[in-house]
Amino acid sequence: MILPIYAYGQPVLKKVAKDIDKDYPELEKLLADMWETMYNAKGVGLAAPQIGRGIRLFLVDSVQVMEEGKEADGIKQVFINAQKVEETGKEWAYEEGCLSIPDIRGDVKRQDTLTIRFLDENFEEHTVTYTGINARVVQHEYDHIDGLLFTEKLKPIRKRLIKRKLENIKKGKIKSEYRMKFVVERR
Repeated sequence: MILPIYAYGQPVLKKVAKDIDKDYPELEKLLADMWETMYNAKGVGLAAPQIGRGIRLFLVDSVQVMEEGKEADGIKQVFINAQKVEETGKEWAYEEGCLSIPDIRGDVKRQDTLTIRFLDENFEEHTVTYTGINARVVQHEYDHIDGLLFTEKLKPIRKRLIKRKLENIKKGKIKSEYRMKFVVERR
């Protein structure tokens, strides 16, 4: 089932998410719905807070953004209760966007190597080091479970330039190609 994506301004996007255990209700269905929702919105990652769940769960499919012939370098992975172990390497800027913040993009600097510990959908533990675009996509989704949005990492001038657009997103004054849930203003 395709779920609505929570838009910028929703309180759940700014909260640190909570760990879950293997008894989390209907986890298999939730994961299937998240994959379907992400692909419907043409995303490469989706975190549980983006669908209104304050839990430490996100998924990534970077295979679809890899250069032709390099698809095998991409990852398709579920991350449960993820914890960063280490971020290292050279900082590099790359234009990011977010399903919760449609039509806004901006250069974000991130280190090029990430080591992360997480549980997969079978609750098996992994510690993996990702580099390049894979590291970036995982870092972006990881930020969601820590209550951070990519717009907070933009340069101050860029933040000022998008301020009005962010307010319009918060109020639902945008068009989106996928279902969204906006903050409803009280009158």
